[in-house]
Amino acid sequence: MAGSIEVHGLVKRYGSLTAVNGINFEVPAGSVFSFLGPNGAGKTTTTEILEGLRQKTDGSVSVLGLDPWSQGAELHRRIGVIPQEFRFFDKITPREAIEYYRALFHTGADPKKILAQVELLDKIDSRYDTLSGGQKQKLGLALALTNDPEICFLDEPTTGLDPHARRAIWEVIRALKRDGRTVFLTTHYLEEAEILADRVAIIHQGNIIAAGTPQEIIREYGRPARMRVNGSPELADYLARKLGVQAAAEGGRIEIDLHRKEDALRVLFALDASGLPWDSFATEQDTLEDVFIRLVGRMDDGALKSGAAG
Repeated sequence: MAGSIEVHGLVKRYGSLTAVNGINFEVPAGSVFSFLGPNGAGKTTTTEILEGLRQKTDGSVSVLGLDPWSQGAELHRRIGVIPQEFRFFDKITPREAIEYYRALFHTGADPKKILAQVELLDKIDSRYDTLSGGQKQKLGLALALTNDPEICFLDEPTTGLDPHARRAIWEVIRALKRDGRTVFLTTHYLEEAEILADRVAIIHQGNIIAAGTPQEIIREYGRPARMRVNGSPELADYLARKLGVQAAAEGGRIEIDLHRKEDALRVLFALDASGLPWDSFATEQDTLEDVFIRLVGRMDDGALKSGAAG
């Protein structure tokens, strides 16, 4: 499937500061792509270049086959954007806001239908300044959908939402994908990216440090799956000898790496054969959040060591 977003060698400098350092990625049409990174990593700068709000220093960027900076007017008619910390006119109602956007984009959007999509229909005639923080975010998403966009740029769309409202937004994102639209999602909720995204790119210090499907990134950079058992150091020693693995015991808990699916059964048989007391076992696997924290921390430690050496 052709890429709806194509980025090659993208660089953005602010004087002597390089905010984005020659990054490359593509976003296939009709997919959910999550762009992740800590604050100051270059995430917002890259996103605003894609939206035509900032001019790149070097490299090539194509969004729907258009240059976002020189062809921004045409591009903006085909994309929807919800920025971080969305704000709007205090006295306007959601119905009026959508009617206003409908006039700007010359569309026939139905305010009731769009507000129902984001579970805000009950506030259709409430003033913006009376909405909660989560309801204001929902209105921002509704406005991003008003012009029937081919790509939706959603920057932290579920910030401030309660768990029920967050899942309602997730369903909107899934519906956008089912409709063949592309979603470019930035979020600090790593489980959100793991659940929703087809592909993920992690940017740090202006460089993409990992990219792929969430599961590919977890497999490449995460630790093996593990079994945790409550037991004694003697049991840990027995399991290490019996299975030929490392079995670390600390605070009454034993941790054993599982490299294959059948390893869990081998551990259970060995526990039964040991004759030693044990209870309460569970298996664990790294999440995208675990990998993100480890990768970013490793990069920060390396940067600190390099700085100290220099």
